[in-house]
Amino acid sequence: MILHTHFDLSRLNTLGLHAEAELFFELKNEQDLQTLMKDSSLRSKNWKILGGGSNLVLPKIVHGLTVHIANKGHSLVKEDDDAWYVQCAAGEIWNDFVQWTLKQGYAGLENLSLIPGTVGAAPIQNIGAYGVEVKDTLYEVTCVDLQDGSFKTFSNKECHFSYRDSFFKQEGAGRYMVWSVLFRLPKKFHLHLEYGDIRKEVERRFTTATPKAVAEAVIAIRQSKLPDPLVIGNAGSFFKNPIVTADKRNDLLKDFPDLVSFPANQDNFKLAAGWLIDRAGWKGRKLGPVGMYEKQALVLVNHGGASADDVWKLAQKVSADIQGLFGVSLEAEPVRW
Repeated sequence: MILHTHFDLSRLNTLGLHAEAELFFELKNEQDLQTLMKDSSLRSKNWKILGGGSNLVLPKIVHGLTVHIANKGHSLVKEDDDAWYVQCAAGEIWNDFVQWTLKQGYAGLENLSLIPGTVGAAPIQNIGAYGVEVKDTLYEVTCVDLQDGSFKTFSNKECHFSYRDSFFKQEGAGRYMVWSVLFRLPKKFHLHLEYGDIRKEVERRFTTATPKAVAEAVIAIRQSKLPDPLVIGNAGSFFKNPIVTADKRNDLLKDFPDLVSFPANQDNFKLAAGWLIDRAGWKGRKLGPVGMYEKQALVLVNHGGASADDVWKLAQKVSADIQGLFGVSLEAEPVRW
C-alpha cells in the first residue's frame, strides 16, 4: 500500500486551487479497500473522498486522509425487453462513460455529455443538464459503508434525489462512499431537445436527430460557452438555479420582462442563475484573482493563484448583489472542504 504524505492536490481539483493532502491514498480495487479498512490508525482518520475534483473548493491543507477513488470498469450486466442495465465503477470519468454507452447503442445519457467529474460523483450531486438529471436513468448505487467496510446497495428511491441533491449529500454524507452505479437505459427512448439551443444545434449539424447527434450538439454548445479547466480553473456552474414561487416569479416579470425561467413543478419556477448574475453586472467581472466567466456568467473562474477564501469572497459578493437586486437567494453547488 502506497500512502502519500503532503500530497499536492492542485491537479486533482478543476478550480486549480493549490491544496495539499495531509495523507493521500489512491483507491483502485477491493483489495486496496480491505487494506485501508483493516488499518485501525487510518480508519480513525477523518476521510475525505475525492473523485474528479470538479465540484470542490479545497483549503490549502486537507487534514485527515484523502481517498482518491480510482476503480475502473463498465459493462452490460443484463437486459430485458425494455432496457439495458449498464454498471460502471465510480472512478471512471463521467463523459468517457457517457460516450461509451452511445457507442454501444444505449441512449439516455446524451444530454449529460461533457459534464466534468467521475461516475461516482454523479448520483451524489444528481448531476443534470439540458432537461435531464442522472436520477432519470439511475437504477441502483452500490456504496461502501465506511463504518465497517461492507457494501450496501441503494435503489433509486432510496437515494432521495432532488435538484442537485441526494441522500449521499444529506443523511449519508461522511458514511457512504460510492463504489459503482447501475443505470437502466431504455430501448424505447425519448430525445430531450427542449432546453437551451439543443434543437437548433442538432438541426444545424445533422439531418436526423439521434442520441449521438444530441450528444455532439451538447458538447459543441458546452465547449462554446464553458472554459476548459485545463486552460482556466473552474468548477462548472457555480450556483444552483434558484426555485421561487409563481407569485415571486410574476412579481419579477413586472420589473424584468425578459427574465429567464422554467417551470420547476406545479407551483414553482426555476430561475436561470446565469441570467440573474449577468443582469447584476457580474459577467466577466473580477474580484482579485477570481471572477465570473466572460462567456457564461454562471461559471466562477480562477485566473491564477486563487485560494478558497478568494472563491467564497466572490461567491458571497455575487449572492449579496442578487439578493439586493432581485430578492432571490443563490446557493453554491460546489462543496467546501
